[in-house]
Amino acid sequence: MIYCVEDDSNIRELVVYTLESTGMKACGFPDGTAFMKALAFETPELVLLDIMLPGEDGISLLKKLKSSAKTKDIPVIMVTAKGAEYDKVIGLDSGADDYVTKPFGMMELISRVKAVLRRTKREEKSTQYEIRNLMLDQKKHEVRVDGIPVTLTLKEFELLELLIRNKNIVLSRDRLLEEVWGYDFDGETRTIDVHIRTLRQKLKSAGDLIETVRGVGYRMGGQDET
Repeated sequence: MIYCVEDDSNIRELVVYTLESTGMKACGFPDGTAFMKALAFETPELVLLDIMLPGEDGISLLKKLKSSAKTKDIPVIMVTAKGAEYDKVIGLDSGADDYVTKPFGMMELISRVKAVLRRTKREEKSTQYEIRNLMLDQKKHEVRVDGIPVTLTLKEFELLELLIRNKNIVLSRDRLLEEVWGYDFDGETRTIDVHIRTLRQKLKSAGDLIETVRGVGYRMGGQDET
């Protein structure tokens, strides 16, 4: 999924249409508010981010993305009408992966998107984790216990993945909320307890790998077999 944050509806619709016509999934947003709300439900593969936006500007949004553990690795291409060297430097120094200046050709944009996606995929580390009888494949978005597939919701999968990547490290409820639900999630920490309970039930014999650290949070125990 590619997110396009652009206040000009004509440009936004054209970009989304072009991306989808080349076989990619895409979704457009007119401002930062709508974009940040969408991030709470789905993490995109890449973001096309305009600098000049109503309300919060693109540079500010970029800095938010790069300061959050949940979104810092999402590649970002800045898209703007500004062509000044200063704006390019600010965008790239703030963590952008590339920079496209309006007006731009759609095929050029698609080429830039594919290039950034190829580069970031090459930089990905191992996407498969195995602990005892539990296996999680990040790339395939698959979880198995004793070789049997386990169906999880998106948040359950992200929660399990975070615990596995930090095995034997205690993660507080606040940190789990911030990294899985987003920094602006206003739910109570009780949400974590409910999801952990459901996760343990679904994992059955592997459920006891998720250990409760009273008064602090949770950790993934066991030995990594990969």
